[in-house]
Amino acid sequence: MGRLRIMVLTLLLAAPASAGTDEAVFDLMLRGMRAGTLSFSAEEQDGRYAVNGRLESGGLVGMFKTTRYDVAARGSIQGRTPAAATYSERAARGDDRRETILTWTNGVPAVERSVPQRKRRSYDIEAQEQRGTVDPLSALYAALRDTAPGEECRLSLDIFDGRRLTRVALGEPTPSETGVTCKGEFRRVAGYSKEDLAEKSRFPFVVSFAPTDEGRMRAVRVTADTIYGQATLRRR
Repeated sequence: MGRLRIMVLTLLLAAPASAGTDEAVFDLMLRGMRAGTLSFSAEEQDGRYAVNGRLESGGLVGMFKTTRYDVAARGSIQGRTPAAATYSERAARGDDRRETILTWTNGVPAVERSVPQRKRRSYDIEAQEQRGTVDPLSALYAALRDTAPGEECRLSLDIFDGRRLTRVALGEPTPSETGVTCKGEFRRVAGYSKEDLAEKSRFPFVVSFAPTDEGRMRAVRVTADTIYGQATLRRR
């Protein structure tokens, strides 16, 4: 599940969110073919947020089995900086089932549940050493929720998923015909084997924002490099 998981986390950068309640569905395209759907719902009130998401993929030209990720995150947010509180991830690929539950206390994560257990590897990292990180979904919520014009992008966060440390960064917005675009990068930092890092450690992506009827800016499209080739998320 590792390689597909990188693609999933990269593409989850299309997660929509805004103050109040928001729901959206994206079509996942891989090499020009429809490969699945990504749906999200988010709520924010009084500086606290709750986000739920699901990615369901089909058996695209035999590249991977039908896979489903269910993710949820809660925490607080000030400005564009999230403080993660809880994160859960349930993944199913064929008969393979995996579950991860994380909590953060004073900015320090702890792995509350990781099923199935796996043998420790030399490149594993310790959860208690990842202070200041957030979970994948909280990072995406902060990066791509609906925002005021001019406040898109310009964000860098370290992400801990229970096993690995990654970093996502979005640069300056650039005007486009339909709104603005933002170039970003998803990077493997620690918790990966030498082979994984040698194969590919940086995954560039581009996010397209368009104005809503309320005058906010919303992520409507993401294109990203993945191990499987270029992938695109298009908001319905």
